[in-house]
Amino acid sequence: MSLQEKTRGRRDAIGVGVALLNKLARWRAIDRFGLRKPAERVVFEATKTGFRTAGALSRRFSAATKLTGPSRLPAAKGTGRFDLTPTEDQQMMVDVVRSFASDVLRPAASAADTACATEAKVLESSAELGLSLIEVPEELGGIVTERSAMTGVLVAEALAYGDMGQAVACLAPSAVSTAISLWGDETQQATYLPSFTGSSVPAAALALVEPRPVFDPFSVRTRFTGGLLNGVKSLVPRGAEAELFVIGAQTDAGPRLFVVEADHPGVVIEAEPSMGLRAASLSRVILTDVPAVPLGSLDDYAECVRLSRLGWCALALGTARAVLDYVTPYVNSREAFGEPISHRQSVAFMVANIGIELEGMKLVTYRAGSRATQGLSFAREVALARRLCTEKGMQIGTDGVQLLGGHGFVKEHPVERWYRDLRAIGVMEGAVLV
Repeated sequence: MSLQEKTRGRRDAIGVGVALLNKLARWRAIDRFGLRKPAERVVFEATKTGFRTAGALSRRFSAATKLTGPSRLPAAKGTGRFDLTPTEDQQMMVDVVRSFASDVLRPAASAADTACATEAKVLESSAELGLSLIEVPEELGGIVTERSAMTGVLVAEALAYGDMGQAVACLAPSAVSTAISLWGDETQQATYLPSFTGSSVPAAALALVEPRPVFDPFSVRTRFTGGLLNGVKSLVPRGAEAELFVIGAQTDAGPRLFVVEADHPGVVIEAEPSMGLRAASLSRVILTDVPAVPLGSLDDYAECVRLSRLGWCALALGTARAVLDYVTPYVNSREAFGEPISHRQSVAFMVANIGIELEGMKLVTYRAGSRATQGLSFAREVALARRLCTEKGMQIGTDGVQLLGGHGFVKEHPVERWYRDLRAIGVMEGAVLV
């Protein structure tokens, strides 16, 4: 066997997960990040009077090398069997990410929610995970050799188990690197992807939502005319620090994606305090005569919307699982009238319903992710997943609060935060991408 074949075999056997395992010891030592001690709470200015600032000063994005053509990941090969079991590589990655979520995100969640920001140390640690590399081809500095939307689903679910708001903040740059990997041309890939595969990953965001009721991502008011973008984008994670945006805007032919560097004077950021996802530092991005470069085609925009919705379904799974795992021991240990409240049928049935609905959400979300990974049509499946995760996710959040009674209404218990975060599933578009 040649050295090349041995190397390829070793890479295939070890896969994505092992590339991240050497970080695990650092994540477990969360005392290094100061997260066990009371965090310094510098309350985000937006919670009081808000802020308005120019776009972040961007690093100089330039192509170090020229590519002969865009690099695209091939679709994964289907097995012909309906099997929801993660591959060995995926399971390894999920175990690592779940440890990070439990040991780092969960302890920091309350402080991040109060401050309306995820701590810089947490973001740095999440960058070490290699989240922005999951959809970047190996030849461009990534860690995968085939399309891995399902891996993205599993990672988002595992992160949200720790805290959805911080998960969105951590995943925001990977949404941009994924979009450029999937739909960028050779110049865009050579210009931007090296920054996401290096040691200093830039803050970046995928912005689709606009501040108007009953927003439809296929009918946007932000317009691209004469090479310039004009409009307003809403609920953009980490907008104040973002160096690069992928913006959804209307053209004469229909909506498309555009790449925007944040250092242009026409990019202005406003705070947008929200009910949930507060740790994601959601902002409003105002664009006035901002030069932009098209990314992908009209069809690519539609796929972007679907993949983003799939990501939000995955986030709903992780948070809903956190609710179930929290309320189950609570109702078994909480006593009323001399016995655990779980002995009451109304309580037991409510917990059982959470488990039942969660399994349904998981089934349809994984099916959509699997089809996306194989390059098959997944529009129907992701529509079903979004409907189910929006409706049942909110119900699970409501039931979690109800099961804790008065404790569900106070911040001493995390269920009230999960309730607020789960309500975002039916509202958000963009921000994450798998």
